[in-house]
Amino acid sequence: MDYSEQKSIYTLQFSLLCLSSFLFSASFNMLIPELPSYLSSLGGAEHKGLIIALFTLTAGISRPFSGKLTDKIGRVPVMAVGSLVCFVCGFLYPVLASVSGFLFLRLIHGFSTGFKPTATAAYIADIIPKNRWGEAMGFHGLCFSIGMAIGPAIGSSITLYFSINTLFYISSLFAFLSIAIIFNMKETLKVKQKFSPAVLKIGKNEIINKQALPVFWVTLFSYVSYGTLITLIPDWSESIGIQNKGLFFMVFTIASICVRLLAGKVADRYGRIPVLIVSLVLLCISIVWMAAWQTSTGLLTGSVIYGFATGTFSPAISAWAVDLSDEDKRGKSIATMYIALEAGIGLGAFFAGYFFQDVLQRIPYIFYGAGAANLLALCYLLNYKRDKLKFINK
Repeated sequence: MDYSEQKSIYTLQFSLLCLSSFLFSASFNMLIPELPSYLSSLGGAEHKGLIIALFTLTAGISRPFSGKLTDKIGRVPVMAVGSLVCFVCGFLYPVLASVSGFLFLRLIHGFSTGFKPTATAAYIADIIPKNRWGEAMGFHGLCFSIGMAIGPAIGSSITLYFSINTLFYISSLFAFLSIAIIFNMKETLKVKQKFSPAVLKIGKNEIINKQALPVFWVTLFSYVSYGTLITLIPDWSESIGIQNKGLFFMVFTIASICVRLLAGKVADRYGRIPVLIVSLVLLCISIVWMAAWQTSTGLLTGSVIYGFATGTFSPAISAWAVDLSDEDKRGKSIATMYIALEAGIGLGAFFAGYFFQDVLQRIPYIFYGAGAANLLALCYLLNYKRDKLKFINK
């Protein structure tokens, strides 16, 4: 079938893909608001910054492998591996109930996001016409974001009314359903290789797709703020009187959902860079807003602005990564974007945890630092746009 001739992007394949991603997203996001308190109960309060940093470390390390495997053995097997890791880890958290065991599982759990989103984005590019990539990325991101919104709220409620172990098992259930859907999907890679250990050998030129370097730098700087927020928001929410530590994530994700589809369509029509510039301006405003207005109202209104920013940013940056790559390097290009994403989140989480040290008065200053990283992303993109215009006008 020639997918480029399809009139509607909302096919059965695309719908199954979005449903699988929703379940996958909810699976690991429902754990986030409860993990800091859980680690403290194990005696590892000083390691809170590692909860996200370790997760993103292995996610980033696995990206070159997932990108290559996506382009060599197929999209579906790589997506399945990502969901399988979530399924297994959910059952192991109650078993390895020590600080070292927990941190080890965070490392392993990171492989899930290192594999599934990479192959998913390549799958979308395979089945959707190029002139609608932004729209498709936006709709898929909407489904993924619904999982992000529902997950933390469900996670906090399960822990409140049942137990943290019940939360881990339900996380595994969501991952299992995600796997079941994937195995009913058709493979889209036209020329496939059989898996062999040789495929796992990564040369120095196979880690990063140089075509996607602009995407790499913008993504890296912009996601430092997200790593900062997911590390500090649970403690910050509680300190200003918000009982449900997942509320912030739910609000910002709902705001993100509201603009994703429209942002993708706008990026298809007017270009990726103008949409990215607007989103980065909003990111800077949201972080400064939350740092300056230190109340529950300030945090939640800031989360709305942050949600609008990320909902605008995500489909545009994903489509731009595919735009800049050759067809046979889509997986590698998307992996490059995700390497930057994980590195940004990991750096933000690590430094936030390092400077925080359970001193609440430091949080606003850490937010300002994250805002400075967003400003770097904006400056880089504006400079890239200026250089591109100079090249065109020569």
